[in-house]
Amino acid sequence: MRTTVTLDADVEHIIRRRMQEKGVSFKRALNGAIRDGAQDRPTRRHETPTFDMGVPTVDVTKALRLSGELEDESLLGRLRRGA
Repeated sequence: MRTTVTLDADVEHIIRRRMQEKGVSFKRALNGAIRDGAQDRPTRRHETPTFDMGVPTVDVTKALRLSGELEDESLLGRLRRGA
């Protein structure tokens, strides 16, 4: 199939580099890049390591309330200063 495509400068650079590396025409380099990009690749599963931190040394059951109080104090301070 023949078609007209407008490539961004960086994409053209990628295709031209591929032409040089593989010693192929613009058409073959473009078709190869499209095929490579369109292939279904298995997604890599990302796992975040977990660590046993032991028994908490600080009671965090009221952490959200404390955080809210600190934020309120900060806002009141800014309001008083006119910031």
